[in-house]
Amino acid sequence: MSARQTRERAAGGESLVGQEWTVDVGPVAHGGHCVARHDGQVLFVRHTLPGERVVARVTEGRVGDSFVRADAVEVLEGAPGRVPAPCPYAAPGLCGGCDFQHASLGTQRELKAAVVREQFARVAGLDVEVDVHPVPGDEDGLRWRTRVEFAVDGSGRAGLRGHRSRDVVPVEDCLIATRGVIDSGVLDTEWPDLESVDVVDAAHPDEPVLVPLPAPEGAAASGGLVGELARDGDWEGEYVVSARGFWQVHPGAASTFLSRVTALLGARPGDRVVDLYAGSGLFTMRLGELVAPDGFVLGVEGDRGAVENGTTNTEHLDNVEWRANRVDRELRSLVGQDVTADLAVLDPPRTGAGKDVMALLARMSPRRVVYVACDPSALARDVKAAAGHGYGLVSLEAWDAFPMTHHVECIAVLEPREA
Repeated sequence: MSARQTRERAAGGESLVGQEWTVDVGPVAHGGHCVARHDGQVLFVRHTLPGERVVARVTEGRVGDSFVRADAVEVLEGAPGRVPAPCPYAAPGLCGGCDFQHASLGTQRELKAAVVREQFARVAGLDVEVDVHPVPGDEDGLRWRTRVEFAVDGSGRAGLRGHRSRDVVPVEDCLIATRGVIDSGVLDTEWPDLESVDVVDAAHPDEPVLVPLPAPEGAAASGGLVGELARDGDWEGEYVVSARGFWQVHPGAASTFLSRVTALLGARPGDRVVDLYAGSGLFTMRLGELVAPDGFVLGVEGDRGAVENGTTNTEHLDNVEWRANRVDRELRSLVGQDVTADLAVLDPPRTGAGKDVMALLARMSPRRVVYVACDPSALARDVKAAAGHGYGLVSLEAWDAFPMTHHVECIAVLEPREA
């Protein structure tokens, strides 16, 4: 027996990579793939749609694995929602950035809504009705990504990575990137001795910011500050964020989410609000004005750089305070001091807030919680955790802030259940 065979046996069986099976495709699953089966083996298949019959080539997996990953390399029977992918790199073995370019926009949103429903049913035990709404500002699902980190290959050429791979795929264009990102010249320039180049096409400055990122042993660049605009009806605010920090990359997302959060929260003058995972203050600065003059907003954020930016963005509001702390630690301190809140906003990272945060937040007794989530599975887990502390799901909506990908943004409203 060869050393390779020994390693394969030790890892759980012989490799199935490269095997091709004809399969009937089942439902969409969270993560940008659909589920299929072949002789009892579960496959997670990309580049396909529910109801299709395809030839699937295994890309990851071994005999005995609970599931294997595969690409649809030939479509034998297509689904009604299938369209030609507008990008030549959105294909098996090439760029891994997009998941659904082979589906019409309407079909993409139906798939995302199905995933949200499935996650809430499986994780939270809730039957939810939800549609995925478009976010204004893209071009039929393209030219929306205002920040792209391009990987650099060994020759110094910028490109994009393959799906679940460190391999760099050279590209001449990225159709979901804004024209400003592409016109920056990042794909026409050689970048020797770099790992990646981050291109930021913010509202300010007028020209995109390019941030060369050195190899791991070097010092990473910050890119400085950029400015973004957000609108809520007739209200408009400008806020500064770190170029390498977190901010919504779809040009219409910040205003859309701000408007929806304020409408759903229903903040009134005099309310005390906690804004958790507040970032650089997108919601904080607007809420500070809505609850003035006698209300108060506390922004809590673990990233000290974001807190510095948030402090700058709200320096004109004397009823806003910031805490640079982990959210669970800050809430534990507040609860220990018997501090309560009228309202709460959460916008946690993809991993969600977690059961400890939801338990502590419930002890602050807000009359309403608005939760912004970029992962429906994590949101469903946190909604289930909140239910154990007396808070139920009142409404749920979803927004297509990441067209052509499997990602979807959700906004949930939680309120105390009637005793």
